[in-house]
Amino acid sequence: MPSRKIVLDDVTISRAIVETFSREFQDAMDIDVAIGGAGPSGMTAAYYLAKQGVKTVIFEKSLRPGGGMPGGGMMFNTIVIQKEAKVILDELGVRAKEYRKGYFVADALEASSALCLKAIQAGAKIFNLVSIEDVMIRENDRITGLVLNWSAVQMANLHVDPLSIRSKVVIDATGHAAEICHIVVKKLAGKLRTDSGGIMGEKSMWADVAEGKILANTKEVYPGLIVAGMSANAVMGTHRMGPIFGGMLLSGKRAAEIALKMVK
Repeated sequence: MPSRKIVLDDVTISRAIVETFSREFQDAMDIDVAIGGAGPSGMTAAYYLAKQGVKTVIFEKSLRPGGGMPGGGMMFNTIVIQKEAKVILDELGVRAKEYRKGYFVADALEASSALCLKAIQAGAKIFNLVSIEDVMIRENDRITGLVLNWSAVQMANLHVDPLSIRSKVVIDATGHAAEICHIVVKKLAGKLRTDSGGIMGEKSMWADVAEGKILANTKEVYPGLIVAGMSANAVMGTHRMGPIFGGMLLSGKRAAEIALKMVK
């Protein structure tokens, strides 16, 4: 007998979305590592943490993940990586061709899509269109979670109270803005582990210096708070690097290693 055609019910579709999302969001309210920003460093960190069984969630304020990677350089959606970082793209199954000795090029959309896919498949969860409004501080002035709101609420400048999630470790991978670190400095008068105690600010573009220092800059800068990617260079006062993304990937992996030790 022919199978009976299922009549698609609009309300059932809506219930499926609301019930599933609500369950997953509640599950994300008590986690091991919370990451601000689904750019290349944030998603790389999430991938390596989730592979180790660490309960990891990314909160991304934009509609789509990827940060600046999908735009490549000036909207030419091609990125450059160096040899040291190519092993990460190889692990993710991203194709990269050698352009010149030491320079590899990859499709920006393939790379960012692969990072997103592999992070989720490893067990990480990404909530997009969610902004970080504040942090939770508890014993010993340690960051113990994030305060969240819908990005649309912030964009519309509405007075809507946020919700909170608890995490053992927070990673600021929000890029140039270093949004979580700014909250700590401005709202909590917190002293970061920088030369000034504040956010040093990124310097002008110098890829060689920026890429060379980003791993050293990837560290815990406040109890419970790690900086990764461009946030690390911005907080520590190092140059920006432009559309070479090897440092972003390596920084994300280093942040995951630091977070894993803190969680375990």
